[in-house]
Amino acid sequence: MDSIEKNIGYNFRNRKLLKQALTHSSFSTDVHCNYERLEFLGDRLLGVIVAEMLCMTFNDEPEGSLAQRFAYLVSKERVAEVVTKLGVVKNIIVNRVEVRDSVNVLCDVGEALIAAIYMDSGNLDDVKKFVYRNWNSMLDGSSKPKRDFKTVLQEEIHPLGYDAPQYNLISKTGSDHEPLFLVEVNIGKGKVAKGEGRNKKQAEQQAAQKMLEMLGIKNV
Repeated sequence: MDSIEKNIGYNFRNRKLLKQALTHSSFSTDVHCNYERLEFLGDRLLGVIVAEMLCMTFNDEPEGSLAQRFAYLVSKERVAEVVTKLGVVKNIIVNRVEVRDSVNVLCDVGEALIAAIYMDSGNLDDVKKFVYRNWNSMLDGSSKPKRDFKTVLQEEIHPLGYDAPQYNLISKTGSDHEPLFLVEVNIGKGKVAKGEGRNKKQAEQQAAQKMLEMLGIKNV
């Protein structure tokens, strides 16, 4: 526990919260022992703090640009990246070791750790320190956020004579806590691409990205 706390940068008064934040439901289905409830809270806390960071850092940017930066910073990939850099992946308590390879699981653990710090400290100050310390390096103040893939696809295909993109949900699989959405985008002329994601929005973004790759259009 000492080494985990050192990596995280926070010393827990109640180490049961730390253990809970690192426990996957494959090891324990008890909601008071696994991280699912903590992940629910941590997701909201991360959103509030990242939104504050963006408003303070980019005080001249419009809401649209902030929203794009926000989506990037709270994405499962970025949260999973933080957890990996913290060096706690090997400490995630699972029934099967391969579960630790899931980006979704790493993201959930990151959000659960945020909630555990909040529950243990009883205030936002320590949570903000954790988020600012681990997310600050991802703030790129020298460049504008890239347009999202759906926006690029919408703007770029019209001059090429394709139809407006139509997104359709093909399937939803997995558990309620870890769903996987499969979405298809159709722009006519036989051009169809599919994408997967934790929610419909992410799946649509991936479908749009694959369509852009199919057409040879770069996201610039």
